[in-house]
Amino acid sequence: MSAQVDAFLASLARHASSATLDAYRRDLAALQAFAQAHGIDDAAQLNMANLRAFLSSERSRGMAARSLARRRSALSRFAEDCVTQGILADNPVTLLRTPKAPSHLPRPLDVDVLARCLDTPHDQSPLACRDQAMLELLYSSGLRLAELAALEPGDLDQQRVRVMGKGAKPRQVPVGRRAQAALAAWMPHRHMLAKADETALFISQRGQRLGHRAIQKRLSQLAVARGLPEHLHPHRLRHSFASHLLESSQDLRAVQELLGHANLSTTQVYTRLDWQHLAASYDAAHPRARRHSKYLDTPPEA
Repeated sequence: MSAQVDAFLASLARHASSATLDAYRRDLAALQAFAQAHGIDDAAQLNMANLRAFLSSERSRGMAARSLARRRSALSRFAEDCVTQGILADNPVTLLRTPKAPSHLPRPLDVDVLARCLDTPHDQSPLACRDQAMLELLYSSGLRLAELAALEPGDLDQQRVRVMGKGAKPRQVPVGRRAQAALAAWMPHRHMLAKADETALFISQRGQRLGHRAIQKRLSQLAVARGLPEHLHPHRLRHSFASHLLESSQDLRAVQELLGHANLSTTQVYTRLDWQHLAASYDAAHPRARRHSKYLDTPPEA
């Protein structure tokens, strides 16, 4: 089975992101460990019974519903590949179900609180300019962490940035005035720090591309240093971007395009309208919600 898994991962690597590839590699490594313990040495031996037993064993270890759903997804992709290769007659994973993952949407940051954080003065050092540019660009354009880390100077084009989204889907996103200014302040330092062969937009003190964990760590440290009362991470800035934009524009389709979502339903789950705005709109528009209407003030006739 090891060779079959390796071949599948090699094929996946041609179009999947590094994060997806790493997740699938971990999921299938767990499957291989289970298979070895149960005398399964070939993917042709996989069936609904032993795959259900594998997922049940993962759940009994305390695996969260969301992780279990991702593990099932990896199994299904691998099984589909085995069907294509003629190893399996059909995909046994299609009949398996995992517990529904609870919906835990990241709460967007308050607009004013986030503005104070972004407007906090810094010492104009090279790394401070870099961090400010990352903060501004994440919030200005709603980028994913992987999209930000993969950027190169050539991806910037005046008031927009080109990114490669999930599924290798390119898109262009506007860059706001504050983000443009922050990037302009960072670029001279970037040119001085970058190694000769380094193509990344955001680099470390050693002149190399800044990794995902390093970006996450810097944002977390900046939040503490700037007095932000809540944890800050790239996905929360992306969610704040989407929520704030949707609250102002009411244009769900435009937000979908900016986020790079293939389906509108993803955007509907990902973003949220402010409840107070919704309640006010309801009170103003719905005829049975006008509490001070003369019709409601007058008791009904007997």
